[in-house]
Amino acid sequence: MARRKRPLFARWYPDAAARLEERGLAAQRARLLAPLEGRVLEIGPGFGANFPHYPDTVTELVAVEPEEHFRDLARARADELGLKAAIIEGTAEALPVETGSFDAVVATAVLCSVDSQADALAEIARVLKPGGQLWGFEHVGSPGRARHAAEKVLDAVLWTHLNGGCHLSRDTLGAIRAAGFDTAGMSEERFAFLPFPVSKSTHLVGSARKPA
Repeated sequence: MARRKRPLFARWYPDAAARLEERGLAAQRARLLAPLEGRVLEIGPGFGANFPHYPDTVTELVAVEPEEHFRDLARARADELGLKAAIIEGTAEALPVETGSFDAVVATAVLCSVDSQADALAEIARVLKPGGQLWGFEHVGSPGRARHAAEKVLDAVLWTHLNGGCHLSRDTLGAIRAAGFDTAGMSEERFAFLPFPVSKSTHLVGSARKPA
């Protein structure tokens, strides 16, 4: 399934996101990515916010990004950092890389906005080696019935349309488990430094393992 292009979002988002990096998101990325090693695929790198935080133990980085403007920004960021990264066009639902070839896949705040979580997670499972891990953080739908219903309404009428396809109400943990991943390495946190309403959302943080 092809992801819809969202060029307007790609234009305004980097400036807004830069402030969030300073408020705490950069530190979260650094903690998340520190254990990575080997060959890594990042899905939806955007303007390259994760790039400064990849450790030297990552031997190869491939990044798949559907938006042309984001690809340009990511390449500029990689050049600025002296980071060797292949930044290519593609979508999470149809990754243009070979099967079983990556030690880790990184997706930070991406599964909230893909067109199909099931298709994206099936592709992630396909490209990971046996025992490989999906690393990321994602805000997810609230457990309370009333709040979850409100999130669904907000997604339908406003939020998703203004924020690059982002959904507040998704059951991302359930989707990851349904795709066959072991989610023992994921925990729940709140990112109070994010703007409302995601500051009130539960975030999944950590890694999910593909069976060996």
